[in-house]
Amino acid sequence: MDPELIYLDNAATTFPKPPGVLEAMMARYRQIGVSPGRGSYDRAAEAEGVLHQAREKLARFFGAPDPDRVIFTANATDSLNLVLSGLLQPGDHVVTTRLEHNSVLRPLHHLQQRLGISCSLVPFSGEGFIDPDDVAAAIRPETRLVVVNHASNVLGTVQPVGDVGGICAARRIALLVDASQSAGKVPVDMAAMKAYAVAFTGHKSLYGPTGIGGLVLHPELEIAPTRFGGTGIESSSRVHTPRYPHRLEAGTHNLMGIIGLILGMDYLMGRGLAAVHGRETVLTERLRAGLSEIRGVELYGPTAASNRVAVLSVNIQGAAPEDVGAILDGDFNIAVRVGLHCAPLVHEALGTARRGAVRFSLGCFNTEADIDRAVAAMALIAGQHS
Repeated sequence: MDPELIYLDNAATTFPKPPGVLEAMMARYRQIGVSPGRGSYDRAAEAEGVLHQAREKLARFFGAPDPDRVIFTANATDSLNLVLSGLLQPGDHVVTTRLEHNSVLRPLHHLQQRLGISCSLVPFSGEGFIDPDDVAAAIRPETRLVVVNHASNVLGTVQPVGDVGGICAARRIALLVDASQSAGKVPVDMAAMKAYAVAFTGHKSLYGPTGIGGLVLHPELEIAPTRFGGTGIESSSRVHTPRYPHRLEAGTHNLMGIIGLILGMDYLMGRGLAAVHGRETVLTERLRAGLSEIRGVELYGPTAASNRVAVLSVNIQGAAPEDVGAILDGDFNIAVRVGLHCAPLVHEALGTARRGAVRFSLGCFNTEADIDRAVAAMALIAGQHS
């Protein structure tokens, strides 16, 4: 890593990874880099054991009742598609929110076009939070699923998913939680949220590599397979196995990614989830306070430090976000994300749909000096556009 780079795009992918994780991942893969569950020899059994241990660890982390309902996927988008395509039927109704990422919006649009499902979009407040009563009001007799983004990748707001889960449980409707931005930042407890499915990715705040994610399911929720192939079991049958987790895992697993995911989680848990989140909150407040003092800077989202993750989106009056991002990168060696952040409905509500915004997203390796340099750079840019 460039020692001078200030990396503030952790909501996309955390970088760098924790010290020693990549080296340990490679070393472990060199030892057991064979196909899990595809052979009777010792190394294949050892590789399968790694998967089983990972499922157990993830089940504990997410408060899930059954490790066999922990499904490995490529990322959260993959997980969300798996649930939406494997659950919804023609005529079903879905309640979701205007905070959602395209990983929810686009699959739902596809299913509207293909199957004729219908969707209701719950709005969010000026502070960036949904009202659970709005979710309750949107539910219909044909509602099959409620989908909620746990933490916004644009505003950083953490939604009241426990209250939403209570509403869903009372009406016997499944709740799907997109934990892409929350897993590793704040507790994601499936039982406490009364969630029937949680989609997560490994390359963000769980500090794993790209290309690995997962889906955690409640035993009462049945998801039909949407991909079919080898599983290492029941090979004589032309019918894909109904047994979990193989039911939703066709083909050879990303063993290296799973190893890296668990190593990243071990690092996170060693530091402590609350300690990491607390540190990031302090830095986010430092950033917000500094930017709020700059004339011409527009800040979006909540003013309070509670119920949010380390994401802050802003604009400079008179400056295009892509120009601000380019100047931060080229002149100050600061990496941020600009644009619509794959969440167009959020920007529609903010009034930034035409230009997008500049997003700062912090990680556990950022420092006060990083924040102060970012604020100073934004002050200089704003001064040039005043």
